[in-house]
Amino acid sequence: MKISAQSDSRGFALIIAMIAVIVLSIMAATLAISMKVEMTLARRANSEQQLLWLGRSGVELARYVLSQEMQIPGEPYDSLNQIWAGGPGGPGETNSPLVGISLDNYQVGDGTISIKIVDLERKANINTASAQELQQALTVMGVNADDISVVSDSIQDWIDADDSPRVAGAENDYYQNLTPPYYAKNAPVDDLSELLLVRGVTPEMYWGSDATNHLLSTFQQKQKQLGVGASPGEAPDYPFGLVNIFTPISAGRININTADTNVLQMIPGVDAAMAATIIQQRAGPDGVDGTDDDTPLRSPSQLAAAGLNAQIVQQISRLCTTRSYTFEVHVTAQINGFKREYVAILFRNSPTDIQVLSFYWK
Repeated sequence: MKISAQSDSRGFALIIAMIAVIVLSIMAATLAISMKVEMTLARRANSEQQLLWLGRSGVELARYVLSQEMQIPGEPYDSLNQIWAGGPGGPGETNSPLVGISLDNYQVGDGTISIKIVDLERKANINTASAQELQQALTVMGVNADDISVVSDSIQDWIDADDSPRVAGAENDYYQNLTPPYYAKNAPVDDLSELLLVRGVTPEMYWGSDATNHLLSTFQQKQKQLGVGASPGEAPDYPFGLVNIFTPISAGRININTADTNVLQMIPGVDAAMAATIIQQRAGPDGVDGTDDDTPLRSPSQLAAAGLNAQIVQQISRLCTTRSYTFEVHVTAQINGFKREYVAILFRNSPTDIQVLSFYWK
């Protein structure tokens, strides 16, 4: 049987039509996906701007709260039971403008912000810490006695302006022989993670028991292999790290109403039993910080009534305070399904002078 040329033409045309339909369908799908991506990007860009303003709003709310806290009659201190710290509020706060303010899921327009405020006076300032305080901190951490002088001297060498190493310390001559080589800073620490560059400071020493939750950079792994201050074999397991007890930014004195037992033991002459007495004194009958029955200290001299030695109380009064001035604010902003965390450092000089020292997003 003969197949006509006309039938061949129709079959070929059908195949061409089917190919055209498939190509057009692919193009339409690609265009739809492209439009969806562009819309998502546009929405994200718009949300990014909104998130930024939510973050800044959170910082302003934190400044307001800290301003009001400083003006509360009868509370010349900062403590963990106050609203700024996430507590229920002290006696004076029940009649203040802070009544009813929530720092969690605070509604701002179409978005929400959650704020966490942490005072930095609850830690010791690494830039002003004396050799005695550094050695006391390392001793409480459980650092090997042979390494304490190396770490203490090297930290001070890193911070001081000269290039002359202490007996067990390190300056440029030491760091230039490492791989890769680098220079000692010879200036105050700006970011505490700089300590990971200091001779003798291992990641385990810096992070403490939380070290396994932090991935080590190639350089940090190399530093660990160099054994700078670390004993051979398995790395020590410190109960806490330098990051838990030091800060590069604060007014310089420790707030005994907010410092934990490890920081309190950095005060020369204060042992674990004395630190426990201080916490019991401020925490009230239930022995738990940040609750309704807290009895914050109005001044370090009140510790004399708790049975502490007069000489120790005098030492605490010289090095400590009951008022905080520097605060780290974490703002979690959410809108349209997007979330971002912002961090600000505030310095409170007075209720009307609260400066934003830095603002960035994580």
